[in-house]
Amino acid sequence: MNIETLKTFGDLKKIGYQSKSIKDELRENLIKKIQDGETVFEGVWGYENSVIPELETAILSRHNINLLGLRGQAKTRLARMMVNLLDEYIPVVDGSEINDDPFRPLSRYAIELLKEKGDDLPISWMHRSERFYEKLATPDVTVADLIGDVDPIKAANLKLNYADDRVIHFGMIPRANRSIFVINELPDLQARIQVALFNILQEGDIQIRGFKLRLPLDLQFVFTANPEDYTNRGSIVTPLKDRIGSQILTHYPESLEIAQKITEQEANLDAPQLEKVFVPNIAKTLIEQISFEARDSEYVDVKSGISARMSITIFENLISTAERRSILTSDKTTTVRLLDFMGVIPAITGKVELVYEGEQEGASFVAQQLLSAAIKTMFSNYFPEIQKLQHKDETTPYDKIIEWFFEESNFELLDDMNDEQYQNELNRISALDGLLATYQPDIDTDERYFFKEFVLWALVEHKKLNKSRFTKGYKFNDLYGSYINDL
Repeated sequence: MNIETLKTFGDLKKIGYQSKSIKDELRENLIKKIQDGETVFEGVWGYENSVIPELETAILSRHNINLLGLRGQAKTRLARMMVNLLDEYIPVVDGSEINDDPFRPLSRYAIELLKEKGDDLPISWMHRSERFYEKLATPDVTVADLIGDVDPIKAANLKLNYADDRVIHFGMIPRANRSIFVINELPDLQARIQVALFNILQEGDIQIRGFKLRLPLDLQFVFTANPEDYTNRGSIVTPLKDRIGSQILTHYPESLEIAQKITEQEANLDAPQLEKVFVPNIAKTLIEQISFEARDSEYVDVKSGISARMSITIFENLISTAERRSILTSDKTTTVRLLDFMGVIPAITGKVELVYEGEQEGASFVAQQLLSAAIKTMFSNYFPEIQKLQHKDETTPYDKIIEWFFEESNFELLDDMNDEQYQNELNRISALDGLLATYQPDIDTDERYFFKEFVLWALVEHKKLNKSRFTKGYKFNDLYGSYINDL
């Protein structure tokens, strides 16, 4: 269909164009995509067997939808991606404020123009990208903002009295006619504003300032809500919930692999950064494990949720920390170190809501505890578990490493070491090479030094070694040596 040649209502009739409601439009295009084996919600990971089938069912049912879940669960992204299910272009009455359908005009302007022009009614074409409206629910939102109000300036300019419906200024919802309209954080909307939505959802019309105005708007509503908002700041009034066809529960990634996919996809990094800084797979997994630990931490308010944005910003900060170090040391390329994770603390502290105990300890302490817990959890996936207690004559794979620290007391990893200095320092501990050869023989050379440092940090977390921070880096030594030094 060449839309450039279709400029009037008569042109549409000649080609047999048939208009349809937005819900039918979404439904028909979804059916076609499913039949063609296309992925409808591209790049949304972890929802393939849960959220997406429910969302597609809701669309097929022509329902208005409420996406209910904690922050950072791709609720708004899913709503925005529904635009891809709309027809590429639809015809609208040229000059209409509310995107009037030439076949079913609603506004007084479009109805009178159709009577005057007939088949010569001018039309314009609206692209699907223009058919998405989004409003964040805040306490200051008014009925006038969403639905409309009488405009005294308009009345004065047109010399109309207030009984004439042409004095109405339409709000966001009428202007979104034949579009997808998203209201984010619905519980934050005042109850009296939620009540104003009743008629629109059920009867499909609007009421403005007592006018006998019936506009059966054609809308696909998508609401998003956080279950915590139901108790903290507001709630969705029961009659409104009753009018929303499907409520779909979203969730966080259920595995580290899926979480890692999301982080790498969403991180705001450019090619030069990624070429300059190599990130070992174990470091990427550690990033996601921090978020998983936060969701179970006694210091963190789990009801507020741990957004996927935390892992994304950690990843960005981690690469930037390594990049900054390489600039200072003049290394052309570098590899992320475990020490670089100290640079991601700011990405964690602003993303977690702490309970009372966490507030007492401080956000920075909690962030470091999450890193420690992640290291401890992950260690057993790569090496034998470190026993808390052992018999006197029992040997472990870590004895030689611990003995090395008993004999050496000046092992330091500095923040500003270049790659050669960093590697030489870790190579001093020959027992680490033996451990890796036995339990991780197939690791790439680029990941080898991260694994060596990872073993040392894990031994610290299991109380086999001691680690202390000084101005320029970290010092590692054995527990007894550090105790004697303290004395």
